[in-house]
Amino acid sequence: MAAPAQLGLQNAASPIMEELIAFHDHALMIIFLISSLVLYIISLMLTTKLTHTSTMNAQEIEMIWTILPAMILIMIALPSLRILYMTDEFNKPYLTLKAIGHQWYWSYEYSDYEDLAFDSYIMPTYFLEPGEFRLLEVDNRTTLPMEADIRVLISSQDVLHSWAVPSLGVKTDAIPGRLNQAMVASMRPGLYYGQCSEICGSNHSFMPIVLEFIYFQDFEVWASYLYI
Repeated sequence: MAAPAQLGLQNAASPIMEELIAFHDHALMIIFLISSLVLYIISLMLTTKLTHTSTMNAQEIEMIWTILPAMILIMIALPSLRILYMTDEFNKPYLTLKAIGHQWYWSYEYSDYEDLAFDSYIMPTYFLEPGEFRLLEVDNRTTLPMEADIRVLISSQDVLHSWAVPSLGVKTDAIPGRLNQAMVASMRPGLYYGQCSEICGSNHSFMPIVLEFIYFQDFEVWASYLYI
């Protein structure tokens, strides 16, 4: 959950998000070092009247400023490709959840359970309990087991939507007529909030996502209760 005046990313709740935060810090440090070096060189050029004539046409300098940026790009590209392939790995998911976007709410279906499905609408302000978040709470939270790989199949029934939960490092487009998939996992129990991240219409900001991760035994009790 984001905090007021927060400058960084939300705290990671999944291994993928931990990798994304590490890559963000890695790339940000490289950008900071490059910017500092360029600023230092510009300040030298503006504060000195001396010109080093022997380096104006030096092949060594040209080789350095050609090879060094290529090496920096490789240092950024390799971790990026690693995370990209990690997000596309689906190894024996424990559970399959289908999320369908509508104007303007989400429908969820648990494919491993027969007739276990519900709609998730935004909670009106006058129904909120103390401690709940306005414009982020829903009437039916999506309950999932923690410490398990969960495959989420994402689609839409009308227009483009985007199913995004920042603290879990997932953001996948919901496209009509197409079935996209993402892997979700949480290392600890709790509530994780997200929203549609696609401009899908006038009420675009009123279709939040709330995932509630609980222990395995509690999830089986919850699923059996709804299944009955």
